[in-house]
Amino acid sequence: MSFFAVLFALLIEQLKPLPRDNWVHDMLVAWVRWTGRNFDAGKPHHAGVVWGISVGLPVLLVTAVYLVVAQYSLLLALALDVGLLYLTLGFRQFSHYYTDIRDALERRDEAEARRLLAEWRHLDASEMPRTELLRHVIEHALLAAHRHVFGVFFWFVVFSALGLGPLGAVLYRMAEFSSRYWGYRQRSMDAPANDGLLALSRRLFSLIDHVPARLTAFGFAVVGNFEEAINSWRRDAGLWLYPNEGVILAAAAGAVGVQLGGVAAPGVTPDRSKTFTAGIQAGTASAEGSTGGVPPQPGHLQSVVGLVWRSVVLWMLLVALLSLANVLG
Repeated sequence: MSFFAVLFALLIEQLKPLPRDNWVHDMLVAWVRWTGRNFDAGKPHHAGVVWGISVGLPVLLVTAVYLVVAQYSLLLALALDVGLLYLTLGFRQFSHYYTDIRDALERRDEAEARRLLAEWRHLDASEMPRTELLRHVIEHALLAAHRHVFGVFFWFVVFSALGLGPLGAVLYRMAEFSSRYWGYRQRSMDAPANDGLLALSRRLFSLIDHVPARLTAFGFAVVGNFEEAINSWRRDAGLWLYPNEGVILAAAAGAVGVQLGGVAAPGVTPDRSKTFTAGIQAGTASAEGSTGGVPPQPGHLQSVVGLVWRSVVLWMLLVALLSLANVLG
């Protein structure tokens, strides 16, 4: 049933995507803000309380509802799976920015592309060179594809196989959103935050994302240039500050043959790479502080889209085969 739930959710999302400013996002912001305001008094142990309530309570509630519904009707359980996957999984939750930036670059409107990137990722892109602009778009799109599609996909399938329905999808989305919200609040809203809460939310999401990140990287290798992807994964994953991001971006860079990582304009993304002081020199096969491959070009934007979609087809086929084997067995 997990195969059909994911398939229907992706099809519905392509036909009727959630708008940019949707009620689900507003509810998540309000919920996480409320839990932080009411249960965080700044003490170290309050971080665990806030995370447990903001992430754990929705997961428990969804699981309880699913188990009750599944006792009465498998069709209603499937509908609940599809509905929650529609809210937690999908390309269209981020791809409108990617598409708009790609269209702006095709029109040679770099100012609009920088404005869209700044709006999407809340960073200063006004002085970003063209190559860096393309690199950031590709990196953020790959990470967004993982967090909005492959990460949710993995945990949904795992817990669905255990009979717990959409528990995994909600757990992954809430953990990812909590980590992102507290980081954004501290960085961009200039608001006081419990450093322990931010560190805990990032650490727990890193644990939850450990296996999905490596499966995403492996999928990119299978559907791209396998040998280069694996070599880049082993050699260059450490260029990024966060290991889960590193394995995804390094593998994707090798699979497509594009140069990622390296230098960035001051104040752009200070935690994206360990090697911002290293420079990318055009025409070099492997500049210091970056992966191998050629510097990003507009054509790589379409290559990345193809890589992601081929990977989706790969994992869907694997889930379909596992479901068929389960039925025949």
